[in-house]
Amino acid sequence: MTSFYATIARYYDSEHHDKDEDLPFYREIAADAGERPILIVGSGTGRLALDLAAEGRQVHGIEIEAAMIERANRKLGAAPAADRVEFFHADARTFRTDVRYAVTIIPYNTFMHFLTQADQKKLLSHLRELMDGGDQLVIDLPNPGEAFGAQDSEAITLERTFLERESGHLVMQQSSAWLDRAEQTMHVTWIYDEIDEEGVVRRTVVPVRLYYYFLNELKLLLAHCGFAYEAAYGDFDGTPYGDGMPRMIVTARAR
Repeated sequence: MTSFYATIARYYDSEHHDKDEDLPFYREIAADAGERPILIVGSGTGRLALDLAAEGRQVHGIEIEAAMIERANRKLGAAPAADRVEFFHADARTFRTDVRYAVTIIPYNTFMHFLTQADQKKLLSHLRELMDGGDQLVIDLPNPGEAFGAQDSEAITLERTFLERESGHLVMQQSSAWLDRAEQTMHVTWIYDEIDEEGVVRRTVVPVRLYYYFLNELKLLLAHCGFAYEAAYGDFDGTPYGDGMPRMIVTARAR
């Protein structure tokens, strides 16, 4: 997990510059927190944390990768809501604080990086310790149905092109992946081809493994770790989760 984000940190904001479809959903969730702080697990370069802070929320972000949190703090220095955000370079499974969080968010596939049941339980159980009864947990994951129903192929696929903001270089992002259905694990090799002003290509190749969750499995994990399942949505517009929906956004309450 750490080496992957260390490698792609310089591309992250450019790659996700237009990702905002989840922000209204989280703003509505955060409104129920009142004056109490919100925790973001895997806060990355601060996209969600800074947005919620701009809405008047107190936000703490935990990020294990130093290269990502360095970029988050750089953005924080120029943000008008900087006094409402604090980033912690820490492991979310062991992060210590006396704060109790009204809302804890594990956004945009972050939970997929926890590959073993031991680590999944360790994270969720620890997050429960940082919450009072009735406080809310939100986990955003992809619907596993599409991945498990797709035909196997390790062909290289062009995912997107974007301009790297600092250099202005064109980047072609590609991927090759295969799914171990027995282990529920996707093995992805990301390929970033950065093209400079003279047409010279600089290639960055980085592998990552991701764990796919099914809803009933996640319900059992939550119950085991002190949470009561609340709801599942298939998209950020509040559509109920079901077959063919793009996301699996699960909410739960600390028992």
